[in-house]
Amino acid sequence: MTDAIAGFLDPSLPLWDPEADDTLVVRQVREETHDVKTFVLAPKAPCRFAYKPGQFLTLDLDIAGERVNRCYTISSAPTRPGTISITVKRVPDGPVSNFLHDTLKAGSEIRAVGPMGEFTCVDHPAPKYLFLSGGSGITPLMSMARSFHDLAEQRDIVFVHAARSPADIIFRDELALMARNLPDFRFAAVCEGDTIAERWNGFSGRLTLDMLKLIAPDFMEREIFVCGPSPFMMAVRMMLGEAGFDMVRHHEESFNFEELSAAEPEVAAEVTAAEDTGVKTFRVEFAKSKKVIEVPEDAFVLEMARKAGMRLPASCTKGMCGTCKSKLVSGEVEMKHAGGIRQREIDQGMVLICCSRPKTDLVIDK
Repeated sequence: MTDAIAGFLDPSLPLWDPEADDTLVVRQVREETHDVKTFVLAPKAPCRFAYKPGQFLTLDLDIAGERVNRCYTISSAPTRPGTISITVKRVPDGPVSNFLHDTLKAGSEIRAVGPMGEFTCVDHPAPKYLFLSGGSGITPLMSMARSFHDLAEQRDIVFVHAARSPADIIFRDELALMARNLPDFRFAAVCEGDTIAERWNGFSGRLTLDMLKLIAPDFMEREIFVCGPSPFMMAVRMMLGEAGFDMVRHHEESFNFEELSAAEPEVAAEVTAAEDTGVKTFRVEFAKSKKVIEVPEDAFVLEMARKAGMRLPASCTKGMCGTCKSKLVSGEVEMKHAGGIRQREIDQGMVLICCSRPKTDLVIDK
């Protein structure tokens, strides 16, 4: 028995605590498709990971001298607590995904906090599930599916994944294996087209309501989890709405930062005046971009910055993910977060602008 295996069999093994040590070591890099990689991570010293399938990590990266925070859903299952994995699709001109693909290798070290998130089947137990994923949105649903598979749970699951081509079906072989091992697990891929190497004989085009009825005729009875690009999730919402589905049993998640940024238009004005409502406003300057906005004392900084047309990384907008973490150069804010920032970071002058209201004029290092 190797030392590594023996170490992880220790019943007294502690849980990973990013407050004590947030460094994770890349144990392995796996090629999933031509533009998707899985990064298998572990603490320096043996620890166990505990999380709900569907939750995410926030990476704290130094890219070209700039500190960048990004959320990535955990693709591994908590049933295998010795390591934790994220699966990342390379995005053209995406600074973070390209950095991870081009830089990380076995032995590399990165910082991370978490796990966090509310998108999980654990909080919505049901006898029948429908998982709908598009592209790299497969990751949280894969974590859920892997968990049921590892535990040999006889749960009725239909897993539908939309991809551009057969070559873009992430975890294709593993999902097929799950379908063989679990009698009530069904997997169906929907491909927009063929590849030179493979003619696709399955469901073709884009997912439609008629197609969904063929794949899962009883979808109206299922708890539905959806993750993928915004257009995909919007199409699913429209389909379910047309069918009269009870949207209380619909759950969705997305972390596509490049897409979010592209959808936010820039504006020429550098000063956006607040409406004259009698509420006190403060001047907020973004040091790097030279943008200046006015933020009412009862409004969040991120909210007003986006209304002014600024493109700032953010995801949950609940003070949970840490993506909008920024250095407060001067001024004071009232911040009520949900775990996306650590006390030592607050002590260093960091804030989450999604859940921070100004108490004075501010200068933010963005």
